Amino acid sequence: MNIDDVHKGVTKHRSRNRLGRGPGSGNGKTAGRGHKGQKSNPGYSAHPTFQGGTMPLVRRIPKRGFNNPFALRVMVVNVGDLDAAFEAGDDVTPDQLRVKDLAKGRYDRLKILGNGQLTKRLVVSAHEFSKTAVEQIEKAGGKVQVLPGKVPAAHKIKAAREANRQHMAASKKTKKK
Repeated sequence: MNIDDVHKGVTKHRSRNRLGRGPGSGNGKTAGRGHKGQKSNPGYSAHPTFQGGTMPLVRRIPKRGFNNPFALRVMVVNVGDLDAAFEAGDDVTPDQLRVKDLAKGRYDRLKILGNGQLTKRLVVSAHEFSKTAVEQIEKAGGKVQVLPGKVPAAHKIKAAREANRQHMAASKKTKKK
């Protein structure tokens, strides 16, 4: 093969296939739709899950539970992993965990769990800690720093309602005077 043969027949802007323009085109007469049937008619479009009248697979499979779109995603890291990845005296932050590939992907909260043994003195910053993780970190001579996390939408809505109630109550008192 020659290098100039690589792109032979490849066009950058290919013109659309004009259907129903005679037998020489290969897509004349029935325009690639075949003879008769619902699919050959103009304006035909089927639902993506339609299976010819059979109960569709998506309706046959039982549904279990639900997916809460407002739930906070929690990333979990064990103290045993921290012991293996960090040196004594290091600061353990979410950014450092990402660099060391211990906390990959997206998450809303970082939680440190007490699985494994911690022998090094570390300053660990996270949103949540289990009781055993706190015990192990402090036993090794380290510190625990709780980071402020993302506030759930329900809490924000509740706080806004409460502020609105207080505002309305205050405005009623001023009107009465």
